[in-house]
Amino acid sequence: MMTDKVRINTLNAHSEPQSNETFLARQAEFESNVRSYPRKLPFAIARAQGAWLTDVENNQYLDCLAGAGTLALGHNHPDVLQSIQNVITSGLPLHTLDLTTPLKDAFSAYLLSLLPGEGKEYCLQFTGPSGADAVEAALKLAKKVTGRSGIISFSGGYHGMTHGALAVTGNLSPKEAVHGMMPDVQFMPYPREYRCPLGIGGEAGVQALSDYFENLISDVESGVRKPAAVILEAIQGEGGVNPAPAAWLQRIRNVTREHGILLIVDEVQAGFARSGKFFAFEHAAIEPDIIVMSKAVGGGLPLAVLGIKKQFDAWSPGHHTGTFRGNQLAMATGLTTLKILKEENIAAKVADQGEWLKSELRGLQQRYPAIGHIRGRGLMIGIEMVNPAAAPDRQGCYPADGELAALIQKKCFEGGLILERGGRNGCVLRLLPSLLITSGELKIFLDKFETALQGAGLKPADTRGV
Repeated sequence: MMTDKVRINTLNAHSEPQSNETFLARQAEFESNVRSYPRKLPFAIARAQGAWLTDVENNQYLDCLAGAGTLALGHNHPDVLQSIQNVITSGLPLHTLDLTTPLKDAFSAYLLSLLPGEGKEYCLQFTGPSGADAVEAALKLAKKVTGRSGIISFSGGYHGMTHGALAVTGNLSPKEAVHGMMPDVQFMPYPREYRCPLGIGGEAGVQALSDYFENLISDVESGVRKPAAVILEAIQGEGGVNPAPAAWLQRIRNVTREHGILLIVDEVQAGFARSGKFFAFEHAAIEPDIIVMSKAVGGGLPLAVLGIKKQFDAWSPGHHTGTFRGNQLAMATGLTTLKILKEENIAAKVADQGEWLKSELRGLQQRYPAIGHIRGRGLMIGIEMVNPAAAPDRQGCYPADGELAALIQKKCFEGGLILERGGRNGCVLRLLPSLLITSGELKIFLDKFETALQGAGLKPADTRGV
């Protein structure tokens, strides 16, 4: 005889006091030391809607992190939630390996249509559901296509924490205790508007870096063998929100094409309208050979995809697999997100908001000299904190101040504002909010941010008469 089954309510599976401190203590007990965000943002999230988070103590926060850019439409967009419900009630399997479904067909067709030339020269590869696995696949494919082993990457680049992806990532800290990194990786300097790595700056610095790259590839005595691929971000994210100059990207593209080197552009964080264009490389009007996509492509759920020029699709069946390549829920939420971004022309909105926000931040910079530089594109913005009491370098840049940036992040959190840090020694405060954030919410951000600056001990300068 059948009996009624007890349904487990996973959202209320314990009776612990609903406090941030309690949940954080339990998390510290359950989880490895590798956890990072709870150390900077010590709260337990209870609810989320749009650009706002509410913790278990009913405190509200304006979220300008949005899952590190994953939540392009913000938290719990009603159309995204409905797409999940539609799959759940449709009878579709939730897991399909790389078997196709009508939903996957629709998602693939729409994603391809967003690639250069409406995707006519590209095919898709679904990898494991992280940007890092997509990077691994891209590196392997480039080596397979060219028969070469070398990879050129760039200082400040971030491509993931798996073995190959970490090898082409600039940050040295996570590499320190990891021996036997993937060999044949050559790093080169990435252009930076602030703190030019060659100490030149401006257009002259960009030209010199372009010449340096071309010479390294073409010089028969450079000491560097021709690589299989060049991998880069058109806007470095974790490296401090550094947009690549269009002229430099175009030169990289021309040189790689001329020498038969695949160009891999990592759009994991900057892609899908974040920069004010659908892809950040579009600012330079180039076409990569391989496009790495994750984060926003899944509409908030895990998904990663490569866009590969068909001429370079040299895979044999099963030579890069992964169990979770067929996440139907992520394809549903991804398709919904991509359609909203495209059909509502969100990129144009983001471009306008980004220019307005940078202008307002530069106004703050005039009053607070510890703000050394404002940069970025669209709603991918970096604010570099400096020590204006120290001597500037020969480019006029004051020393970066990572400790101040960390204190400001802490004061932002205490005031109900979520920001991330990045750049060298964490000196850059980074904005990655929902792309649907309103102008009113951006004004709230500015108010909260200035309050945090003052809470960190900064005093506004008197700019009257300036």
